[in-house]
Amino acid sequence: MSTIHQLETARRGKYAALLDPELWDYIDQVNAWFPPEIAARPIAEQRAVYDAMCRAFHQGYRAGVSASDGLVAAYGRDIAIRRYRMADKAPQAIVVYYHGGGFVLGNLDSHDDICAEICAATGFEVVSADYRLAPEHLHPAAFDDALAVFEWVAATSALPIVLCGESAGGNLAAAAAHATRHHPRRAHGQVLIYPELGGDQTARSYVEHAEAPLLGVSDIDFYRRSRSVPGQSLDDPTFSPLRDGDVSGLPPTFIITAECDPLSSDGEAYRDRIVAAGGSAWWQEEPRLVHSFLRARNSVPRAAEAFLDILSAIASVTVLGTGDGAPISPTWGR
Repeated sequence: MSTIHQLETARRGKYAALLDPELWDYIDQVNAWFPPEIAARPIAEQRAVYDAMCRAFHQGYRAGVSASDGLVAAYGRDIAIRRYRMADKAPQAIVVYYHGGGFVLGNLDSHDDICAEICAATGFEVVSADYRLAPEHLHPAAFDDALAVFEWVAATSALPIVLCGESAGGNLAAAAAHATRHHPRRAHGQVLIYPELGGDQTARSYVEHAEAPLLGVSDIDFYRRSRSVPGQSLDDPTFSPLRDGDVSGLPPTFIITAECDPLSSDGEAYRDRIVAAGGSAWWQEEPRLVHSFLRARNSVPRAAEAFLDILSAIASVTVLGTGDGAPISPTWGR
């Protein structure tokens, strides 16, 4: 073994052998664009670098997908949205998508190709929400915008609604599901991709993967502090959906997490609470993956498999939400 290889193995620690070489290539690319030490830089600089990285990873659109930008008027301001449709197919459902980025980073462009690919793969319309970011806009600003976009979709479309989000966006999707569970146009389901739900930081994954590649516990703490108002209660369900005292009445829920991600236990705990309350929920921990694997869906075979599971979940909840039942991908429940 060469000295360089020995040093690289030591730097990667226990994850050196746990993660596939293709995933390490992706992790190294992300760190080259957005190194961990950038967290000490001003927010504006972080956003500029993050946006540049997202452009570099952009996969383009599949044939037939079109996108148009619009505005949702709410509470005296406008919330930017982007709508994705297939040119040759009438959508059978509409996905409201909330992007990740720790409530601090991201916009309509940062997750543009992901939304376009969900549209192409499912045939569903996708509406991406450009919610306000912290620290300029503290909680509940992002939640208020997420809720406003749901209400706009519910008022302007008769299609079944799927709430979907990843990381911070998974938090917003869940919070919106909790807030609208008794709405006449409640969501048919929610699909949460490695969501941050306000879980117990002494839980399994927080301890085992406290310093995982691309997201560690210190990063979670930074982003949580960035959006908190003084005296913020972690038990506020619009801030931490997992801590809602009542999780009954939620739509069918799929949670997809990564094995090597401190947030994985949030998904497990959320599934358990919903099932205990009599609801329908499925949790799947994708092996040998890390937080943010969505950007690796076309370059890492293991991430590609996980993305297919996500697409299957999005398709399934539209039927499950009607109460008619639906076949679940045989990979679910591993």
